[in-house]
Amino acid sequence: MTYRLDRLYRLGAWGAAACMLAICAIVTSQVLLRCLDALLFLVGNTRLGLEIPGVSEMAAYLLVGATFLSMAYTFTHHAHIRVTLVISRLPPRARVWVETLCLLVALALSVLLTWELVGLVRESLEYNDVSSGLLAIPLWIPQSVLVVGIALMCMALLETLLGTLRTALKAPASYVAPEPQDGDS
Repeated sequence: MTYRLDRLYRLGAWGAAACMLAICAIVTSQVLLRCLDALLFLVGNTRLGLEIPGVSEMAAYLLVGATFLSMAYTFTHHAHIRVTLVISRLPPRARVWVETLCLLVALALSVLLTWELVGLVRESLEYNDVSSGLLAIPLWIPQSVLVVGIALMCMALLETLLGTLRTALKAPASYVAPEPQDGDS
């Protein structure tokens, strides 16, 4: 299946990659600072005590961002785990309608989650919520990343649902589940 919004899903994947690189950078920096302190101590000098405050908190927010921003891309490139033990044994006509039902349920749940996350962001902005860790990060920032990621997933599910419905209404007997395309991972 060809996705019209594939560039948007790829942008989300690039955002997820940037989050992963940021995690790598801050954790590596923290480790190097600790190694420097240990080295100074070994040669008889006093430790500098340099550290990045809130590394685990920042890494946690970035990991959630990476997870949600990559969902639409991984879905459209068939990298999500799917259990097809039952559905693969169905005749094509039944399978296309079961796929449609599953996509409808997934879309409904994703839209509900998006709606609730938007409410959470509004609430965080209204009450000026900040994280309770070492860093006082305004919570609307990581929550907004969740909204973007799940909204992208809603769009990917809607596109897939419409393509599956087109197949179901035109030629359900010839339905074959989408497989990863060459170059997809």
